[in-house]
Amino acid sequence: MDYNSFEHTTFDSLEQFEDDACFYILKIANESIAAKQSFNLVLCGGGTPKNIYAKLANIVTDWSKWHIFFGDERCLPFDHSERNSVMVEECLISKSSIPHKQVHFIEGELGNIAAANEYDSLLNAVEDFDLVLLGFGEDGHTASLFPGHEWDNSKNAVAVFDAPKPPSERVSLTPSRLSRTKNILFLITGKNKVDAFKQWQTKNDLPVSDISALNEKKIYTFNVV
Repeated sequence: MDYNSFEHTTFDSLEQFEDDACFYILKIANESIAAKQSFNLVLCGGGTPKNIYAKLANIVTDWSKWHIFFGDERCLPFDHSERNSVMVEECLISKSSIPHKQVHFIEGELGNIAAANEYDSLLNAVEDFDLVLLGFGEDGHTASLFPGHEWDNSKNAVAVFDAPKPPSERVSLTPSRLSRTKNILFLITGKNKVDAFKQWQTKNDLPVSDISALNEKKIYTFNVV
C-alpha cells in the first residue's frame, strides 16, 4: 500500500511513542471484544516493541478474549533469547492473564519449512485479524519479508531462506495474510531507519508496499529523522 494511504504520527519522546501504542492497542481490543467477544492480535518482534509489551501487561482488559499470533519467527531452539516468542513470553505473556492456549507461537525449532506449513494450516481456520503490529528494519524489511526476496503470496505463512541477517532461516506471514486485518500499526524507531523509510515514502518498492488493512492504517515513528 502506498505510504500516503497511512496516517503517520511522529512522537517527540520514546515514552509518548510507547504509551500511545499501548493506548491504541487497548482501544482496538476494547472495540473488538465489544463487537464479537474476541481480539485477534499479531505481534512483531525486534527491540522496538519490548517496552510496549511490558506496559501492555499492566493494562485492564479481559485477557480471556485475547488471541495472540506472530508476524514472523526465527528458526532457533525454542528457548533461544533471539526468538520473538521468548521476548513476548517474558514481556507480556508471563505477566498477563492471556490463556496460554490462545497464544499461537510459530514453532521455529521445527525448521522453516515444517513450521511454515504448520502455521499456514493454523491460519486457515482464523478469521481476519483485528490488529497487526509490524516493525521496519534499516534495510526496509518487515516481519521476515526482505527486499529482493520472493514468496508465495497465496499462502498464509512461508519459509524464508537466506535472510540477509542471522538467522538465515525464518518463517513469515505473507503480505496477503498480514493485509487480512481490520487495522495495522507500524512501529518504527531509530535514525538507522531513515534511508529505508524515505525509500518507502518515495518509491514504494519495499515489501511494506504490499501490505494494507481494511480500516485504519497507522505509522508511529520516533527519532526517524
